[in-house]
Amino acid sequence: MTGIFRRRRDADLEVAHGPGASGVARLGRRTKELVAVLLPGEIAVIDHEDLDRLAAEALVRCEPAAVLNAACSSTGHYPNEGPLVLLAAGIPLVDDLGSDLFSKISDGDTLLVEGGRVAVADRPEVTIAEGVRQSTAAVRAVHLQSRSNMRGALNDFVENTVEYIGENRDILDDELDVPDLGLDWHGRQVLLVVRGNDYRDDLGLLRQTGYVREVRPVLLAVDGGADALLEMGMRPEVIVGDMDSVSDEALRCGARLVVHGYRDGGAPGALRLERLGLDHEVFTASGTSEDIAMLLAYGLGADLIVAVGTHSSMVDFLDKGRAGMASTMLTRMKVGPVLVDAKGVSRLYQGRVRKRDLLVLVLSALFAMAVVVAISEPIRLLIRANWVLLTGVLTGALAGWSP
Repeated sequence: MTGIFRRRRDADLEVAHGPGASGVARLGRRTKELVAVLLPGEIAVIDHEDLDRLAAEALVRCEPAAVLNAACSSTGHYPNEGPLVLLAAGIPLVDDLGSDLFSKISDGDTLLVEGGRVAVADRPEVTIAEGVRQSTAAVRAVHLQSRSNMRGALNDFVENTVEYIGENRDILDDELDVPDLGLDWHGRQVLLVVRGNDYRDDLGLLRQTGYVREVRPVLLAVDGGADALLEMGMRPEVIVGDMDSVSDEALRCGARLVVHGYRDGGAPGALRLERLGLDHEVFTASGTSEDIAMLLAYGLGADLIVAVGTHSSMVDFLDKGRAGMASTMLTRMKVGPVLVDAKGVSRLYQGRVRKRDLLVLVLSALFAMAVVVAISEPIRLLIRANWVLLTGVLTGALAGWSP
C-alpha cells in the first residue's frame, strides 16, 4: 500500500463501508479502452494510479455498479479530482486492491463488494481481495495533505520542462513540414476540440451563444475530440492525433485524417488507418497531438484558434501523466497571438443580440396583437369606427381635389 492511504486505511474501512454492490466484472488496465465496453451495472476493474478527472467522467457515463482499483486512486502526489468525480456520482470506489488483482478476477465474473472486501458470487465467504472503500472526506483529507507536496511537484515539473525544451525546438521552426491537405484557412477561425476537462460544457456554450452557427469555424478535432463533435451533431473537417482514442465511426465520417508522426520515424496511428483502408497524411513534429493540431491550424493560416478542452495547467499535465510541458509551452509561444480559450469566446458572445432574434421578437409581438384584436369585440368596434372615419376624410379630400 502506498503513500498517505497506508496511514488512513483502518480509519477509512471503519467509516466508509457504505452499502454493498454486485455485478459482472469488466477488466481494463487502460481506462479509456475499458469505457468502450463497460455496460451500466457492471463493476469496472481498473489499474489507474492517481485517477484523473477525464477518466473518471468517462466511467461515470458508463454507470458502473462500482469501481475497483488495483492501484491507489489518489496517492497524495497532487490533488487529482478523479476519485471525487466518482464519489459525487454515488459510485462506490474501492482502492489499493493490489497489483495481483487482475490475476484473481476474470472478465465476466460476478463480484460482490462489501466495504473494502471483494468476493466472487459463487464463493461469497472467500475474500479474494481487500482494499480501501473510499469516502469524499478521506479523499479530501489526502488532497489537503498533498498541497504541501505541490511545491516539490512544481519544481520537478519546471525542471523537466526546461530540460526538454531543447529537444522540442523544431516546433518554432518556420520550415516545419505542415502536410498539404489542399486547405486554406486564411480569413477563417478554427474550433479545435480536445476531449479534455469541461469539453462538453464548452461546446454546449459555444452552440448556445450562436458562435458555431454564425462564425461557422473550421472544426478540427484531436483524437477523441472527433467523437465529441459528432455527439453534438457537428462533423469534424480534420482529425489529428495518434488515432488511439477515436472511434471507427468518427474516422469514417469524411474528415481529412492527419497522423501524429514522431521524430524517431514512428507514426503508430498510421497502422490503424491502413488496416481500415483510410487515406491519411503524417505530420512529424515534437510534442503532443494537441500541439501539432495547433501548429497545423496556424500553418494553414487560421485567423483565430478557439480551443476546447485543451491542457494548460500543471494539474492538467500531471493528470495526463506528463512530467513537463516543454512542447506545449513552445507551441503556445508560436501560435499565441491567434489562440484563445473557448470559455472566453462564449463570454464574449453571451450579450450579443442578433437581427434574426429581433425579427422573431417583433413578429411574436405582432402575432400577439393580432390575437388580442381577434378575440376582443370592443377593440374591433374601435378599429371599424376609426376606419370609417378615415375613409370618410379621404373620400371628402379626393372629392374636393381637381387635377
